[in-house]
Amino acid sequence: MTSRSNEAIPGHPIVVLWLQWQLGCGQLCLDYLVTVPSFPVPDQKIRATSFKVQGGGNTGNTLTCAARLGLASRILAKVADDSQGRWMLEELESSGVDTSFCVTAKDGVSHFNYVIVDNQTNTRTCVFTPGYPPLLPDDLTESLLVDVLDRVRVIHVTGRSRETELLLAQKAHSKNVSILINAEKRREGLDKLLDLADYAVCSTHFPQDWTESPSSPSALLSMLIRLPKLKFVIMTLGEDGCVMLERCPNEVPESEETDIDELHESLKQSTDFTSVLPVCNSSTERKCYREMYIVTAEKIPSSELMDTTGAGDAFTGGLLYGLCTDMTLKETLTFASRVAACCCRGLGARTTLPFRTDPNLAAFLGA
Repeated sequence: MTSRSNEAIPGHPIVVLWLQWQLGCGQLCLDYLVTVPSFPVPDQKIRATSFKVQGGGNTGNTLTCAARLGLASRILAKVADDSQGRWMLEELESSGVDTSFCVTAKDGVSHFNYVIVDNQTNTRTCVFTPGYPPLLPDDLTESLLVDVLDRVRVIHVTGRSRETELLLAQKAHSKNVSILINAEKRREGLDKLLDLADYAVCSTHFPQDWTESPSSPSALLSMLIRLPKLKFVIMTLGEDGCVMLERCPNEVPESEETDIDELHESLKQSTDFTSVLPVCNSSTERKCYREMYIVTAEKIPSSELMDTTGAGDAFTGGLLYGLCTDMTLKETLTFASRVAACCCRGLGARTTLPFRTDPNLAAFLGA
């Protein structure tokens, strides 16, 4: 295991310990974040309590998280040749993300996002304004595809740049590179990406929306059945943690397999939801060939909880770290949950993303 260091962030050297790359492809945007005592009603004028401008976008946030944890991280995206675009790339580079494969459009406007954080309810509202031009398949030459996938172990896609991400995923699949997809909502062309995915991280409602199943557990099961390449699917639940269903190699006859809804209910009953720190409970002892995991979220004191923007991206960053460093799935899930909790203690998606020296992660990383 080799390491390299980057002193771009004062006091926080970026130490890259794992030189198999992970690659993200997607949109970058600039977040204008403002906190307010409570969300305004129509026609009301209120005073903000704080304001911050920061890079955002699911892909950029996830890669920033992974890079700070020590993964060699590379991004493929398109930005406008404006001050916002240059600033976003510089911010990523300061966290150790390789932006050398990003495409710069000479004419265009960068994506941006208004984020209103309600201090009363600890919720946030996002208003996204898309920029142009988007990242297109024509931007990816054959030589770029070969180079950007060099030494890559996992690629991360979201389906927002569907045709371009599909072209990259097809190339990655042909080179036996694993594919992790964040499925937030149904999008045109997303099904083709799902067909290629090895791992899926879904929003709370996506599995049922996509499968039209009667319950969340049956929806997760339906996704594994319909997507034979998928090794596991995770449904994130915000402050309630997440549920994961994993495909296991040892099959049990269907007549003997535990009912998936009964399995989920039984697992919930035996999970310690009172724990302050995340716990992971699994169905290892049950008779089934799809193993279920329930993971609780860290209980953050109200005095420390500032903003949930980017918590899901931080979770995915922690998940990528676990996959790339061969953690067990239980370790990976609890680790990712702790990383997500770190993100919620500052304003914006990246302010409190942890470095590998963070004491909250010492139990996992020996920091």
